[in-house]
Amino acid sequence: MTSEYALQMLGVTKTFGSVVANKDVSFRVRKGEVHALVGENGAGKSTLMKILFGVYQPDAGEVYIQGKRVAIASSADAIGLGIGMVHQHFMLVPDFTVAENMVLGVEPVAGRHLDMATAEADVRRLAKECGFDIDPRARIRDCSVGIQQRVEIMKALYRGADILILDEPTSVLTPDGVQELFAIMRSLTSQGKTIIFISHKLPEVMSIAQHVTVLRKGETVATLDINETNEEELALLMVGRKVQLYGSKDEVTPGKAVLEAKNLWALDQFGNETLKDVSLTVHEGEIFGIAGVAQNGQDELVDALMGLKPPAQGSIRISGVDCTGKSPAFVRSLGVGYIPEDRYERAIIRDASVLENLLLGSQRDKNFNEMSLRFDRIGKWTRKRIEDFSVQPP
Repeated sequence: MTSEYALQMLGVTKTFGSVVANKDVSFRVRKGEVHALVGENGAGKSTLMKILFGVYQPDAGEVYIQGKRVAIASSADAIGLGIGMVHQHFMLVPDFTVAENMVLGVEPVAGRHLDMATAEADVRRLAKECGFDIDPRARIRDCSVGIQQRVEIMKALYRGADILILDEPTSVLTPDGVQELFAIMRSLTSQGKTIIFISHKLPEVMSIAQHVTVLRKGETVATLDINETNEEELALLMVGRKVQLYGSKDEVTPGKAVLEAKNLWALDQFGNETLKDVSLTVHEGEIFGIAGVAQNGQDELVDALMGLKPPAQGSIRISGVDCTGKSPAFVRSLGVGYIPEDRYERAIIRDASVLENLLLGSQRDKNFNEMSLRFDRIGKWTRKRIEDFSVQPP
């Protein structure tokens, strides 16, 4: 195989039951470049990268690293081949220091004990090489999101990564943080590292990548030089139809107030104030946006509004009903729905069926429960929901 590519995945197919996640996918990445991987949710990006990182085994296809065909049976195999991955949700231990997290699993030892002096020295050395300002003794829980992301990058580099997979890395960063990350990425590629950049943000893809591969419905649609494409073409390739990237909105006349939160205060799991005297009013017929970088109180606000955790202070009214400190079931009974950011953590049970997941929260509904569950009615209702929302279960 030609040596200009750091990575080649050829004819990769992966199925889960009757669902085809990847179908004859080809993905080639040149050495020392940032190569973007884009596609809609469900396009197969995560599956393809999990195959590369040894989490899944392909049903068909070949993988070549630095021109040599390899078999990647585990994440340990991938790391041994110089592949590192920074997940969208960081894999760090909050109570550990930066140094403890970086060397976890590959700890330097002195006799029978962890050689913390060497670990901290390794952090300082690697941070200097990367241009990072990081205290090796800082606890992860006390670090900003940007610093935590840099620790994840250092973890991968410490284990010898030459190919670095960044999964939606800008989703948790401020605009300044994004530019700092891009500077880091350019520095790494100048040192010969190869970066796979997974993103939905097309302006960022156009800004940082040299090539881009588009997946749609599990198949490779195109691989393009970034200088020979644009956002409109990439969006068209991603969804299979022309889309309006920057839409307009009609004027609306909001109705009555349906949600009123006043003077909310909340604490995070460490007792730190995350909501400080927050008030908002949402009216009937409007879309109410809440903006902010991750980990700046959004989770605690949602928890309070949905009854998942009572606020430390303040009040919440939905359709005129006081919901402060009420249960999620009570809030749901007033017609409030919740689609969380992390569906795996908060929305679904992965080992349960589609029917069971859809039923959760509605199992006491009188239409479904008459002393015992009426699975005939539940099955009919589930099939209609699957059809209405174009769900494709295996």
